[in-house]
Amino acid sequence: MEFKGFSDKTIPFLESIRKNNSKDWFELHRREYELYILEPSRSFVKEFGEHLMALEPSINFSPKINKSLFRIYRDTRRMGANKVPLKHRIGLIFWQGNGRRMQSSSFYLHFSPDELFVATGVRWFEKPMLDAYRVYIKDKYKREELNNLLHFLMDKGYSVIEKGYKRFPRGVNTNMLNSHLFLYKGMATYKVLNPKLIENGDKLIDTLYKIYEDMLPLQKIVYEISLRVKEDN
Repeated sequence: MEFKGFSDKTIPFLESIRKNNSKDWFELHRREYELYILEPSRSFVKEFGEHLMALEPSINFSPKINKSLFRIYRDTRRMGANKVPLKHRIGLIFWQGNGRRMQSSSFYLHFSPDELFVATGVRWFEKPMLDAYRVYIKDKYKREELNNLLHFLMDKGYSVIEKGYKRFPRGVNTNMLNSHLFLYKGMATYKVLNPKLIENGDKLIDTLYKIYEDMLPLQKIVYEISLRVKEDN
């Protein structure tokens, strides 16, 4: 089915989830979830995934839960996890490589009643990816390339995730050029848009494509880093 945009009832439905966050409420409104969230999400993934292949032919996508789609239920078993059972923020991901999707360089977005969040990269490195990132930026030329790219993206109106550490890793010369890059625990750029954009299918796809085209150089760098994980682990 051709993607024409999400319904104008999608955002209000997500607001209803936020206000009535219980499994019992959700089971009574499951058909609305399927109609306003699940079915158009699947349609979007199929269509936009084909567009993204023009930017990165090896990108992975699949209109299935635990692939490009995320479960509506939270994992509340983890320590410190948000204990409300349902998500009112809907995430979609297109990832590159054979690793786990959240530790693979990706084109990611989520929408909620508050925002449409569009990002590229990996927001939070686990140890294998963090180690590979630190090896990568030991090369002064790669540090310079990455630093210049981040400033280029910020000049175009994109944001870069905040640094994850206040202290440098042991052995890092803090006086070397662009040493601040060692303070990151992830590497991603993002832009926040009006969530109402999801209701216009053509405009949404066109806007996302242009954003991801700008972000593509960072996608490629983070993907290169992920390949080093495979080589070294």
